[in-house]
Amino acid sequence: MTDTSRARKLADRIRVVVAETLQRRIKDPRLGYVTITDTRVTGDLQDATVFYTVYGDDEDRAASAAALESAKGILRSEVGRQLGVRFTPTLTFVADALPENAKTIDDLLARARAADEQVRKAATDASYAGDADPYRKPVEDDDDLDLDDDEDETAADAADASKAPKDDDKGSATA
Repeated sequence: MTDTSRARKLADRIRVVVAETLQRRIKDPRLGYVTITDTRVTGDLQDATVFYTVYGDDEDRAASAAALESAKGILRSEVGRQLGVRFTPTLTFVADALPENAKTIDDLLARARAADEQVRKAATDASYAGDADPYRKPVEDDDDLDLDDDEDETAADAADASKAPKDDDKGSATA
């Protein structure tokens, strides 16, 4: 049964040892600005995969990969000396795809921003194809809307007359 916490601790320690050894002991001129990003160890602790990135162009990456392959023996012996484990894992160096993935994501975000800008520009210059309010509204009665001023006064007088007491009612109340 494998102990994943032990493999994780061993991977972290291998990452530190390889990075320090590259910085202090390896003097290969082909070795560029190498950064050790991650290390993974198999469950049986026999193999370690070291992920790295290189600052520079494709030529720098190829030269650094060749330098790491040539220094693999020195790095493995240093890992074995500092870790003190019974079996020193074999080292495999893999160029990390993280910078390329980040560049791809940045390019996609830039294209999305440009598309959003085009949509925003088209929206500010656009006008409605039909009416400003495209929703249907219920038809209102023409009688209520087309009252003339004379009809308004007549309707108001009729309302006042219906509220006022009649003379007949006064006379019958006193009698």
